[in-house]
This record gives sequence, C-alpha cells and structure tokens, in this order.
Amino acid sequence: QFMRYLPITVSIVLASSLFYSLVLIPVLGSYFGQNSSTLKLGKDSDKTGEPLFDKLAEYYGKLTKIFVRNPGETIILILAILFTIVTTYTFYGKGTVYFAIVDPVKAEITVRGRGNFSALESKKIIEEVEERLLQIDELESVFLRSGSPWWERGGDKIGRRRLDTHFIGFEKLGATFSYDAKTHFYKAEAKKLKGTFMLLDEASVTGTANIIMAAVLAEGKTSIYNAACEPYIQQLCKMMNAMGANVSGIGSNLIIIEGVSEMGGCKHKVLPDMIEVGSFIGLAAMTQSEILLKNVGYEHLGMIPDVFKKLGIKMELQGDDLLIPEQEAYEIESFIDGSIMTIADAPWPGFTPDLLSIVLVVATQAKGSVIIHQKMFESRLFFVDKLIDMGAQIILCDPHRATVIGHGRANRLRGIQMTSPDIRAGVSLLIAALSAEGTSIIRNIEQIDRGYQNIDKRLNAIGANIVRNEG
Repeated sequence: QFMRYLPITVSIVLASSLFYSLVLIPVLGSYFGQNSSTLKLGKDSDKTGEPLFDKLAEYYGKLTKIFVRNPGETIILILAILFTIVTTYTFYGKGTVYFAIVDPVKAEITVRGRGNFSALESKKIIEEVEERLLQIDELESVFLRSGSPWWERGGDKIGRRRLDTHFIGFEKLGATFSYDAKTHFYKAEAKKLKGTFMLLDEASVTGTANIIMAAVLAEGKTSIYNAACEPYIQQLCKMMNAMGANVSGIGSNLIIIEGVSEMGGCKHKVLPDMIEVGSFIGLAAMTQSEILLKNVGYEHLGMIPDVFKKLGIKMELQGDDLLIPEQEAYEIESFIDGSIMTIADAPWPGFTPDLLSIVLVVATQAKGSVIIHQKMFESRLFFVDKLIDMGAQIILCDPHRATVIGHGRANRLRGIQMTSPDIRAGVSLLIAALSAEGTSIIRNIEQIDRGYQNIDKRLNAIGANIVRNEG
C-alpha cells in the first residue's frame, strides 16, 4: 500500500531539493554576500530551545522507522522533515534580515543575517520555528484524522485504561469506528456529526472532553449524561462558549450542547493545576517546610484541602494563596466511632485519584494509620514496594488497597535507587526522597516531567538539592 504513495513522495522530495539547491541558496547567498554573520543554535548552545530540538529529533527518529505501517503517517513525516530542512524563515528587525535553515538530523538551527546581527535574540528564532512545527502537527492531525497505533501509546503504567468511552461517544454522534488488527490502528471518522442523547458508561474526563469538542459543531442538540464535571471540563466548556459554542449544564453530570455552524477565537485563562497544588501541600508536610502556594484557584480545589487536613496538615488561606506552615508532626484523624480513617478516590466532586499516591506517601510520616483505597486503577499502588524499601510501614492488602502505619517521624525514610512507574507515583517518590536521609536516584523521570514542568528547577529554587543526569 505504501508504494501507491511513493511517486508523489519522491516528486515532492526532488522538487524541494532542486528549488533549495538551484534557486534558494544562490539567491540568498548573493543577497547576504560577504557581510553575513552566522549563528548556530542547538541543545548545547541554547537551553531555551530544548523542547524544539527534541521535537526535531522526534520527527527524524520517526522518519528513520520507515517501516511505519500507516503510509499516510510516513508521507506526513517525510513532508515534515522537508519542511524544516528546505523552508527559509525570514525575520525583520531594525534594518536587519535573517534566514534560518533547520537541520533535524543534527537537531541544529543555522541562522545567517545581514545588518545589526547582534540585535537578534535566539529565543525569537526558536519561537518562530516552533510556530512552524505546530503547523506540521496540525497538518498531521488533519491528514491522519484520529487514526493511532496502539504500540506508540505511552503513558502511566497504572493498569487498564480503555478508550471505549471516547469511541462510543463518537459513534453515537455519527462517526464510524474501525480497528485494524494487522496494523493495530484505531480509526474514527465522519463527514458530518449529528447531535444525540448519550449515557456514558463511565464519567471519563478526557472522554467527556473529546465528546464535547466534537459535539459543539455537530448538527442539533447533544445531551451527555453521566458526564465528568471536573474543573478541567468546566473550564473547557466555558472556553467553548467564549468561542461561540452553546454549552449548558456546566459543573453538573448532564451537559447539554446545542450545535453551532462555526466558532471563533477567544482569550482564556487556564486554571491552576490542582494536582500540583495537592503535590506541593504534601511536599511541605513531608519536608517540614513552610511553603506559600500562589494563585491556587482555591474555589476549584474541591475536597483536596479537606483530605489533607484529615491527615493533620494545617493550612491557611490568604486570598487565593495557600500557606502551608512548617509542622514538626501531624496526626491522622479517625472516624467518629474511632475506626481507622479510609481515604478513597471517586469521580468529581469526590477526591481525585491523581493525589492518592501523594496522600499515601504523606501518611508514612504521620502519627496514626490510614487505609488508602484506589478504586479506579488496579496497578497504581504497586509503587509502594519502593517506599517499603525506604523504610515505610505499608501493607498492600490487594491491588486496590494499602494500609499505611505512620512513623510519626520516629524513623526517617532512607534514600534508595528506584524507578518511576507513572507521573503521580514518580512525584510521590520524589517527595519521599526529598524527606529521606541520604541520596536517592530516581530513573524514568520522563514520567514526572510529563506532569510537572521543570520540577527540579522549581524545587531547587526553594532549597531542594536535585541533580538531573541526562545520561
């Protein structure tokens, strides 16, 4: 099947190469002449561009796997590489003209300029090229529709994470769904979507979000019952309305969408990440530190502050800032009848499952005991073996429940070598390591990076000692 697309691909390659070598370079070379200056940007020379250079390396890495089973993806990747290699970028400053050639093989940008070259900021070049790469991402998205190979899916190792809710929702709107067992591709496509009533089999956050985004431009009325209603969904609906959509029932589990024919742009302020807020509350408690969290969006935190208060952690609301004072000790509450406290996850407005790992780690140094009940994912508690190796007292009752017997700081955790299995377990292990005695080494930190941007730099800025080893 790939051979069907080969002639057009070769034609594009040859045409682009001829234009680049016979027209573009001679003309620009003549214009810049002897007075041109050259600047090379790469990972080593400009750290601000690391995401960009990583993106270039990703494109090139995918391209080298020419056996990729979807011919459409192969062509788009080839076009992406050609786009970055042969496209000339022109920047106009004060009496200056620049052009840049991007080399994805070396993950390097060569910039030549004529005029006041010193006025050129590398950050601006990187932003310009990143904007072009975003256009490639959009092109790839349109060309490939929603087809995606299962074997390229990454993510957390926390158990089964099915996509049925997403695809069933699309099907109810009129899309057709198919799965190719040979290529392992899922595909959903439709020429036109029509509104309908649907009862979701689970209150999936991303499933609800995807269905909302599909339904706002569908013809007619769509009713989504048992919809997720997390703050993430609420802000998405508000943003959709600001763009011209007609979404009601925001904040409830019944979302009503009246389809519109078109939408426009808008300005939208993204909510603070409530999972980061909860993580930093746990960090302050575990390390006996006073931390002031700015602009936490307290009204959108739901039960998060109350659950940490059940562990004995104090906090003070100052406007929209949250102060976590230094505490020598904290004690877990019990239920009214004196029975052991149980903290479990639940769909919003219940306690988010993304913070159960943090709560579990914080409980290891509390006075008292608590049962952590992770209902959603069957493998999310398996990271506790690392905490046990660090000296924590934890009994894994079954894949969904763990009993934590708090040390009350009688014995500090000790540093060990460990591997991060997912985002939340990873940052939980990081928090444990920061409170532990000695040095800890955490591998597979890419998982942590996915959910916590520049976490090492931010924590080092408030007194942590974290060294990132890129090797």
